[in-house]
Amino acid sequence: MKVDVAQLRQQVGAGLGPRLIDVRTPGEFETAHIPGSYNVPLDLLREHREELRRHLDEQVVLICRSGRRAVEAEQALAAAGLPNLRLLDGGIVAWQAGGGEVRHGAPRWDLERQVRLVAGTIVFTAVVVGLLVPPVTWLAGLVGAGLVVASLTNTCVMGMLLAKLPYNRGPRTTFAAVVAALSDRSG
Repeated sequence: MKVDVAQLRQQVGAGLGPRLIDVRTPGEFETAHIPGSYNVPLDLLREHREELRRHLDEQVVLICRSGRRAVEAEQALAAAGLPNLRLLDGGIVAWQAGGGEVRHGAPRWDLERQVRLVAGTIVFTAVVVGLLVPPVTWLAGLVGAGLVVASLTNTCVMGMLLAKLPYNRGPRTTFAAVVAALSDRSG
């Protein structure tokens, strides 16, 4: 189930807000996030979904950049038996466009922009080098095929790999840190 920006802003403003779980990378979260939200990167959420269930017993709204990763998080948590899950319709992009309060940190490129840069660079370089060494042009074709598969399966191997780079890491990359942050609110 989705919640729109206006509904969530009203709930948060009235102090009735649900637990906000942002599943983007720590670097993306540090760049801009909704005050009071918790960063639980998607890879950690998937790996520790059973343990997270014990810390997320109230209503939860899942947030990512635009909605795709939040859907994956919802599927993982629902499979672990967590009820009361909702998605922020349009993610942090819609939140910012709707005038929602955002806490800013060090600016970084979001993961989707990084994927476009890396894929575009590989394709461009393969085509240019392919003028001298024709078989290298096949690399551009492989990247294109990878993008097609990513689109059809709604997954992105390149994005998952980029998420692990130091640039995209932040202060809460361990499950212990996530649980400590979640426990602080209730404690």
